[in-house]
Amino acid sequence: LLPSPAKVIQALILDFPLLMEHSKITLIEGLLGLFIGIAIGFCTAVFMDHFHKLYQAFYPIIIITQTIPTIAIAPLLVLWLGYGIAPKITLIVIVTFFPIAVGLLEGFQSADGDTLNLLRSMGANHVQIFWHVKFPGALGRFFAGLKISVSYSIVGAVISEWLGGYGGLGVYMTRVRKSYAFDKMFAVIFLISALSLLLMYGVKKLEKICMPWNA
Repeated sequence: LLPSPAKVIQALILDFPLLMEHSKITLIEGLLGLFIGIAIGFCTAVFMDHFHKLYQAFYPIIIITQTIPTIAIAPLLVLWLGYGIAPKITLIVIVTFFPIAVGLLEGFQSADGDTLNLLRSMGANHVQIFWHVKFPGALGRFFAGLKISVSYSIVGAVISEWLGGYGGLGVYMTRVRKSYAFDKMFAVIFLISALSLLLMYGVKKLEKICMPWNA
């Protein structure tokens, strides 16, 4: 059942054009869901940091959403939203916004109290305090969460494609699994890992640009 590395490489080379076509679909789904997840996670963290009652009301709900297995949510999304791109992006948003929201929220709340009091005494408003203290201080935790989210985005896209779709690495993997082409399955697994590592490398490069003092 375990193909040799030579057969996996051969399958990767022979099916490379087809794999690239399916990879393009998975990558588009993953990036769209990731960007939406980042936006929702950022807004959620900002509002929960600013409004304490909102934090008390929604933080437990956010935690609960992460206790539900992804593989259990995916079939429901397919039933509700069909076999198009909508359920895939929705699932990716669910799994990617949590590390962003929690990382940013902890970064905002860890801002130095003396610095905040000093700025308030100098007449700084909430926007100025956020921009000059809280946001720069939370960047490290944001990028830590983003590294997790980019890997979740590809895995989430593949899981959603397992349960229905017209293209993508998950659809391709389902087809080769049914034909017992294990060499092609391992080739897809290798490609999924490569895409995740490539996105994480891009995040590290972006982190150095945004946080040159940590380089």
